[in-house]
Amino acid sequence: MAHVDGSAGAAEASVGRDAEEVREAGEAAAVLRERYDELCAIDDQIETVGEARVEATADAYREAHRVLDRYAEDAVGTGDFGSYLEFEGRFADAVDVDADAFAADAFAAADEAVDKRRLTERDFAAAREALEPAGEAVDLLEEREDAAAAFREARKAAEDARDALADRLEALRTAASMADADVEADLGRLREPVDTYNESVRAAFESALRERSARELFDFLERADATPFVDVDLPPADLRSYADEHDAGTEPIPTLLEYAGYSNSKLDHYVADPGALRTAVAVHRTYLDRIDAEPLTLSWPPAPGEALPYEVDELIPLVSHIADDETVATLRELRSFARTDEYDRLRRAAAVRDALDDRDYELVAAGVVDERVADAEQTLEILDAVLEETDGP
Repeated sequence: MAHVDGSAGAAEASVGRDAEEVREAGEAAAVLRERYDELCAIDDQIETVGEARVEATADAYREAHRVLDRYAEDAVGTGDFGSYLEFEGRFADAVDVDADAFAADAFAAADEAVDKRRLTERDFAAAREALEPAGEAVDLLEEREDAAAAFREARKAAEDARDALADRLEALRTAASMADADVEADLGRLREPVDTYNESVRAAFESALRERSARELFDFLERADATPFVDVDLPPADLRSYADEHDAGTEPIPTLLEYAGYSNSKLDHYVADPGALRTAVAVHRTYLDRIDAEPLTLSWPPAPGEALPYEVDELIPLVSHIADDETVATLRELRSFARTDEYDRLRRAAAVRDALDDRDYELVAAGVVDERVADAEQTLEILDAVLEETDGP
């Protein structure tokens, strides 16, 4: 297969894309490991103190600040004595923690800062300052929440990267399995006769469709359907019966379709039973419009060398009914060619070119697809290991 212009640059671009995808997958694994370690470190800090103690301290700290914020204006100076008494009671309850609670001294100091007959704004500020050591419990819990969110995000990114890399690796392995193809082969020797035959048989079929009666064409389709390699849609039973039993069946299909569009008064001049034509033809317009030569054409890439001769053997007697001798001769030449080693080589190259997108084809053409497989496999193995090791801190 001939190289396309700029193939060296295209191959370099394909290699670059794969390298970038592998790098991104590796970075996703590294970020996941980092976020996991950060979360574990915070969990260890909390576990060292005791999670229940940390949460109890955080709850008491938040409640103490809520009370301070609520009474910061009403309970100071010579203001509302009732608010002062209410504050004293609620704040005492908020900072009443066990002696072995985390940062218990901070609560005791805060309580002492406001244990006065008359409170000032400075006393409230002193209480807040005294509570600061207990705020570490809140910080730890918030840090863990943030770290857990970052970990979940990193894990999702790593899982997505893993899935993308696994899909890419599958495509690369498929490409590697085709690396034996002769990508430098000139496919013209194979493509030209296939295209020549397909164009000829399409033209011949279009002529038959325009010129031969519906009855004859339906006979042809039935003969084609009887061959294993030719897959056609047979006419519906009522349409076939109409073509066989009515004089209009001697008209070509395009003519019948044209008749189906006539008014009843005009159609009376062309067929004996306008209603029968409308019932049989008009309702099957979609089927009739779809009739074409595609079942008689050769696929691209064509069938393997061991199969194509059998396909051609079935096509020749069919095609000879509608096409000229030159079209049939092209089929015979292809049948002979299919039995050669050159056909197998060119057909393999064509199959590879057809199966691979430009990106993977360029990797095969450049001879680097095995290296890309190895890189992807190595990174995927690392990513899988990190995902397994970080499956819940």
